[in-house]
Amino acid sequence: MPRSLLGRMLLLTLLVVLLAQALSSLIWLSQLRASQMEGLLTSARSLAHSMAASVSYFRSLPLGYRPLVLDQLRNMGGTRFFVSLNDKPLVMQVLPATPRKSAVLAEVDQVLRERLGRQLDLSVQFVGPDDLRIFNGELKLEELPRSWAHYALSLEPVDPPVLVTQIQIAPDEWLYIASLMPEPYVSLEPQGLPLQQLWFILLTSSFLLLFIGLLVHWQSRPLKRLAVAAREMSLGAEVEPLAEAGGSEVVEVSRAFNAMRERIGRYLNERSQLFSAISHDLRTPITRLRLRVELLEDEAVQGKFGRDLDELELLVKGALQCVKDTDIHENIEPVDLNQLLLCVVEPYLAPAGNGRITQLGEALQAYPGKPLALKRCIGNLIDNALKYGQNAHLLIEDDAEAFVLHVDDEGPGVPEQRLEQVFQPHFRLAGQQQGYGLGLGIARNIAHSHGGEVSLRNLREGGLRVTLVLPRFA
Repeated sequence: MPRSLLGRMLLLTLLVVLLAQALSSLIWLSQLRASQMEGLLTSARSLAHSMAASVSYFRSLPLGYRPLVLDQLRNMGGTRFFVSLNDKPLVMQVLPATPRKSAVLAEVDQVLRERLGRQLDLSVQFVGPDDLRIFNGELKLEELPRSWAHYALSLEPVDPPVLVTQIQIAPDEWLYIASLMPEPYVSLEPQGLPLQQLWFILLTSSFLLLFIGLLVHWQSRPLKRLAVAAREMSLGAEVEPLAEAGGSEVVEVSRAFNAMRERIGRYLNERSQLFSAISHDLRTPITRLRLRVELLEDEAVQGKFGRDLDELELLVKGALQCVKDTDIHENIEPVDLNQLLLCVVEPYLAPAGNGRITQLGEALQAYPGKPLALKRCIGNLIDNALKYGQNAHLLIEDDAEAFVLHVDDEGPGVPEQRLEQVFQPHFRLAGQQQGYGLGLGIARNIAHSHGGEVSLRNLREGGLRVTLVLPRFA
């Protein structure tokens, strides 16, 4: 299935058009064939009446005049029937029966018997041109002069079936009448859809798909603008209110998005002011308490107060750092991820570096995002790998869909039941390690703000793989 709305609408429209055209063509074709069958039977009755008139005419002629009249008819050429007198009925290879052939034969037989008598000895059959036999000598059609029978019994290059009627009009005298069915029933085969009908179906389907495609494209433009605005807002950029245009449903969505944008903007401003106030209000009393603790004479009590203040200050700094690092206010710009990685890795490549880093692959193109936030995100992942796994191995996979960075370490890994728990603030597996336990959580929040994700997976050969996925939006 296509992923885009336009592709799905076009596919659905195409299926509906094809189904509707197939049903309408089937109904039209059945009606066409019914009318053709009715016209065929009418033509067969008319042909049978002409045959009956010819038989009555030859019956009325004196015996000596019959061959003379036949010679004159053959010399004239272009007559409707080929007529001859034989002393016996000729035996020929009959064409296989079809519904149309059987209906014509039954209709001709019925009319002849009604006009000439029920007890009439006759045979009516369809014969192919190659199997047609004429005269007592059973000559083939091609053996006769073209003026005798070809004009009446051949229609090159179609070679339609020939209706052969043999009627006994006297003892040892059979009247032989051969003819073609009149137009448009010469071939007697049911016709499929005419070429004009197929062209009509093709053109109407193409125009309908074109108009549906233009309509969907026109109506989906506000949705594309909405998607771009939502992504920019998720990255913290200043987003202008959307124009409320398009269909009524799209207008409602745009109006709801504008209202949500205003509420989120107010919330972010209030949160920033709140934590600024907390930072100011908490650090002042903590500093004042430290000064008072220094005045205490009892060193044991002084040490206890100092440890409590250190713990309180650690909690305050951790909370403020969490808010500060996940709410970096930057403009979105194209970021050279290769240069960014080099800046992050470079300190560890120095002789004083405390770890070894390898890198495989590189970014194919710039990524639209927040430079400092992305640097903080990737830096946290590499710091964790070096802190817990000594070495960090970077693997980059980049294409038109997403930029993917795998950071593998050589550490002990993370228990499966705690792969999600390590993203929680202040959670650390190793209690002796320094830090606030915020690195992975901050990295994931930054990835989420870019529409991406950070996930963990234990490697089979040992160590932990941290995967950062940053989708590239069209």
